[in-house]
Amino acid sequence: MAKNFPKVMDIYNDLDKFRDYCRFEGKVFNEKDLYKDGTPVWEAYKKYQGWLRAKARNNSRKMNNRRT
Repeated sequence: MAKNFPKVMDIYNDLDKFRDYCRFEGKVFNEKDLYKDGTPVWEAYKKYQGWLRAKARNNSRKMNNRRT
């Protein structure tokens, strides 16, 4: 039997991150929306996580060199 499920602690950590996102962004929090594609709140959370990754990746780049 294949084990394709995340660890239990990973699920709870993701749930806490999702809850904090909903709380700070003013979104409606529903535990059923975790990992459920197609729900607007989960899609917005995934987009926000992608933005954070891109921000961390581009943090070391200097953008002022385009004007010289």
